[in-house]
Amino acid sequence: MSLQSPPAATAAADLPPGPGAGLPPSAELNQGSAALSSAQESGEDEEEEEEGEKEKEREKLPPIPSASSAAAEGLERGAKNQFSTFSSFITTINQKKEGIGNRNSPTQLVIPNIKNVRDLPPICLDVRQKQRISIDTLPQELKAPIPPEPSLPVRTKTVKDFEDDVEKAKSSGDWKAVHDFYSTTFDSFMEINAAFKKDTSSPFNTTEDSGINAKFVNVVYDALLNTPQDVQKSVLKGIINGLLQEWKGPRTKDDLRAYCILLQNPQFSNTSTYVIYAHLLRQIAALTEADHHFLVHWSKKISQKRFKQLVDRLLQFISLRLFPAKPEEFPPMVKCTWWIPSATKVLALFNAANSLISPPIISYTDFYNSTLDHIDLMEEYHNWQCYGNSHRFSFCQYPFIISIAAKKVIIQRDSEQQMISIARQSLVDKVSRRQKPDMNMLFLNVKVRRTHLVSDSLDELARKRADLKKKLKVTFVGEAGLDMGGLTKEWFLLLIRQIFHPDYGMFTYHKDSHCHWFSSFKCDNYSEFRLVGALMGLAVYNSITLDIRFPPCCYKKLLSPPIVPCDHNTLVGICDVTLDDLFQIMPELAHGLSELLSYEGNVEEDFYSTFQVFQEEFGVIKSYNLKPNGDKIPVTNQNRKEYVQLYVDFLLNKSIYKQFAAFYYGFHSVCASYALLLLRPEEVEILVCGSPELDMSALQRSTQYEGYQKTDLTIRYFWDVVLGFSLDLQKKLLHFATGSDRVPVGGMADLNFKISKSETSTNWLPVAHTCFNQLCLPPYKNKKELKQKLIIGISNAEGFGLE
Repeated sequence: MSLQSPPAATAAADLPPGPGAGLPPSAELNQGSAALSSAQESGEDEEEEEEGEKEKEREKLPPIPSASSAAAEGLERGAKNQFSTFSSFITTINQKKEGIGNRNSPTQLVIPNIKNVRDLPPICLDVRQKQRISIDTLPQELKAPIPPEPSLPVRTKTVKDFEDDVEKAKSSGDWKAVHDFYSTTFDSFMEINAAFKKDTSSPFNTTEDSGINAKFVNVVYDALLNTPQDVQKSVLKGIINGLLQEWKGPRTKDDLRAYCILLQNPQFSNTSTYVIYAHLLRQIAALTEADHHFLVHWSKKISQKRFKQLVDRLLQFISLRLFPAKPEEFPPMVKCTWWIPSATKVLALFNAANSLISPPIISYTDFYNSTLDHIDLMEEYHNWQCYGNSHRFSFCQYPFIISIAAKKVIIQRDSEQQMISIARQSLVDKVSRRQKPDMNMLFLNVKVRRTHLVSDSLDELARKRADLKKKLKVTFVGEAGLDMGGLTKEWFLLLIRQIFHPDYGMFTYHKDSHCHWFSSFKCDNYSEFRLVGALMGLAVYNSITLDIRFPPCCYKKLLSPPIVPCDHNTLVGICDVTLDDLFQIMPELAHGLSELLSYEGNVEEDFYSTFQVFQEEFGVIKSYNLKPNGDKIPVTNQNRKEYVQLYVDFLLNKSIYKQFAAFYYGFHSVCASYALLLLRPEEVEILVCGSPELDMSALQRSTQYEGYQKTDLTIRYFWDVVLGFSLDLQKKLLHFATGSDRVPVGGMADLNFKISKSETSTNWLPVAHTCFNQLCLPPYKNKKELKQKLIIGISNAEGFGLE
């Protein structure tokens, strides 16, 4: 996975020592159930344990009467709605001191041997490492010894048999056969495997096939919520038994299969089951990395619909634990601090599985939890910065769960703090030298001439490198006016337009892909590429959306690595590139290389190519070897994959290395921050260029008016026309009015879009002030005239009606 797929997907900080730290999940759940009978009895147990032998003190932890009692109360309250007598069956299995040795009883709680419980292994490495560990770097078949699977009981019920039983139960009202199936199937991990394993005689010890009969699992779970309450309670009772069984040695693959099946239980969407769900998640989070490897690869085989349901269930669990609708439903937060870390780590496994598939099963945005937008993000960020890979949990260890809006807040506040710090230091330096402070010293002041825009900008940013993290203010020489944001945006617009013009030669525009790419022409000075990188960094720093069209590959390279290496000899901007990346830039060439890979004839004789590439530079054809002596190595059917990979790497990495390295250092000279470690390449693109998703209804709600009221006839005509536009015309309108057809991260409201009344004749076309996101609209008499003039204006925006 990429850097932005959180390190948590494979390894992260250990679970924080919450209540019962060190206590195995099964023992804690055992105590939680036992406490249902009496909190006082739990307190007596605590005293008895404290009087035990000294050598056992470190192996046992006292029960937690308040947490377990609260957990029980939450279950009982939930039972009022869904499980009317849920507490009664918990009490039935809560024979705490009776028949502990009778382990064959399906309702008997088992206190595990604490000596056999392993410490919780880390699931995620420090997110701040330079090289990210990928979940798929583990071998497909792990070399670790596989514990023997116990023989499973024979269960012959098929999907058809089960469906027939359910139909008979619905028609007759006799649910005994269905009840017996559910209570038996979910009574233990062994029974779960007996029911849902494709072939009980096969081990299914590979990552490629989980051995789970997914169709049967889906049918059973789909029917579960429509069964009587006693059937549903029997399932939860069996799950508790399974979670409380004694573990000796490593988990078997049958155990992992059972975990994979139990996670899909739809009952866990109900808050009354959250105590059980939390313990299931804790056990899964505590598995070894090798076990997680299997779960990740098995999870990627789950259907999109079920996969999305699993992710949504985990996100809901985290949200309701953070902000419970009824706080009394759950144990106090201080008593179950491990709930959220456990759920987040399990969610990281699904994020890892999602990243292994191309295209992914669901969008990376489906892992966002918008609830986190309302917590103290900077505290999370500072905890992550200060403690890193420690026992202290932070959502920043798992950036996939943080929305782009929340990440923007973190980056902006981190930027503001750096700006304030640098400005304060400048002020202190002035005072220490007994010089009069000047307010201009608090800003990055850029003075440029319109006639020498690029050269002046380059000189200013080069001279003021120490001030790049201050608030930007732009002045055009010879022009009066204060920069309240409009001049800054105008500077960006004009500079970007000039630098990316084809005649300037820095970037090549590819019409087929509608994007720019770096020119491979060699030159003596790459400082202008550094300027473009600095411009992008300043845009992110100052919340300016740029109209730049780089392919996704560019942002992947920009985060390679996300933190500038201390060793200046380290290569930067080099990433793994594929034919898919080339397709996004040069689709025709990529298609030709793809045809070469699938060619069924004799490649060497028919193509007569070598490991050499030719490029035209200023009218001269130059050749480059893709490998040593490449001009003498023919491309054959056997080595054509290597040829294509080297060709793609040459075009996207090696041929433009100096240009992109300057661009990389320019960007990071402004945006050097650990906050970049939280971002995916796609998110960097959104921060720089905005989101391509338009919501014109949201724009209508947030639009401000000058000279008009929103109820005026002209305004009503305008929105009737705009809301009826095609997506292409809506993008043209946005580009006409703001200089970009994309939306800021904060949504349409962040555009501060304004419609002003133009006192000109209605024969005139609309005019836009892109620096202020302002549209000047004459008071057209009817909708037809307004639509006609508006379409003409926005369709001919370049050099016409654009200020």
